[in-house]
Amino acid sequence: MHNPKTLRRVVISGLGCVSPAGIGREQFWRSMREGRSGVRRITRFDAADLPVQIAAEVPDFDSDQYIAPKDRQHVSLAVAYAIAAAGLTFEDAGLDPRSMDVNGRREIGVIFGSGGASLAFLERQYHYYFSNEAKRASIYTIPTATPGSLPSEVSMVYGLRGFSHLISTGCTSSTDAIAYAAQMISLGRIDRVLTGGVDAPLAHSVMLGFCMMKVMTSSWNQAPERGSRPFSMDRDGFVLGEGAYLMMLEERERALERGARIYGEVIGYASTCDAHHRVRLDESGEEPARAMTLALADAGLRPEDIDYVNLHGTSTALNDRIETRAVKQAFGEAAARIPMSSTKSMVGHPQGASGAAGLSATLGAINEGFLPPTINLDQPDPECDLDYVPNSARPADVRYALCNCIGFGSKNSVLVVKRHEA
Repeated sequence: MHNPKTLRRVVISGLGCVSPAGIGREQFWRSMREGRSGVRRITRFDAADLPVQIAAEVPDFDSDQYIAPKDRQHVSLAVAYAIAAAGLTFEDAGLDPRSMDVNGRREIGVIFGSGGASLAFLERQYHYYFSNEAKRASIYTIPTATPGSLPSEVSMVYGLRGFSHLISTGCTSSTDAIAYAAQMISLGRIDRVLTGGVDAPLAHSVMLGFCMMKVMTSSWNQAPERGSRPFSMDRDGFVLGEGAYLMMLEERERALERGARIYGEVIGYASTCDAHHRVRLDESGEEPARAMTLALADAGLRPEDIDYVNLHGTSTALNDRIETRAVKQAFGEAAARIPMSSTKSMVGHPQGASGAAGLSATLGAINEGFLPPTINLDQPDPECDLDYVPNSARPADVRYALCNCIGFGSKNSVLVVKRHEA
């Protein structure tokens, strides 16, 4: 991606967020600056029988605004999130696909990342089937339950005729989707791509599955906003989240020609696999470190060039320690001086949308001059001894940033972005 002699430059020219911390780019960035938690007691379903009763739900969202009455039985909440975030992204980018001719709409592709976006929808359909209410089940259960329906629905709503793809690689899904989108533009295959992450996994069965794995916190049901606490000594698991974090990636010259505001430039990517376990990370941290090193090399940067790192930072005991270890391996002596933080402390863990959520917060750091904090970090784990920007945002001049993502199945994916300069 780095060789400017052969590849086109790729910039981010629009951002749309539907998040537990606010809807819209400005509100999301304000929440990141203020260190505001989006974690609440679950309202989506009755969680009284579960040991975990908190999650990072998107509040005050009316899905009926985005889904036609005839379709409301047939699509998942994630589709509504995606359509809403897509509209916000187009508006922010100054693009109106509905006013474009066919050729213009063919120049816009869709590549989303998602892990379990349709699981809540599927749970509801199973309830209908097995409670003898099959007549209430959607005739589109099969296509809608397929994650690939997410980009398809958005493509149909906005008439987008470029490719319409979905990447599902677990927690790294949206990081990989953004990289795929950037590479397609860089290679000259398409000029614009609507990309990012969408996930809405909040369902009783999903929560129960995570509870059985004992990876979510069960200690903060009475103080939800305190539940997600990456790198803290008393962390005991992540908080499940949801949302849509989408962005417009565009070939740089096209964006400049139309006077677009440019939030950043994608300059590096890498992905590796521990090949170790379906859930647990290899404790050596070697492969996440290698992914960061390869991404820096792809961007043509040295560790000391990086001004901020957005960490995966799940708030699980093992993962936070391993990620800290991996950062030290990748950055060497520079690790001690580079500020880094976990967006999940504020928006929970939105599964396949994690990387896009982190990148969205990072773009706020680059454009608004602040470092998002890791909230609830009152007593750091001695084994997590880096600068995690504890509790309060910090002014900063961020030119280069690295976004880290680690997922189930031992996957590690990394993006490098920079402030746009002529």
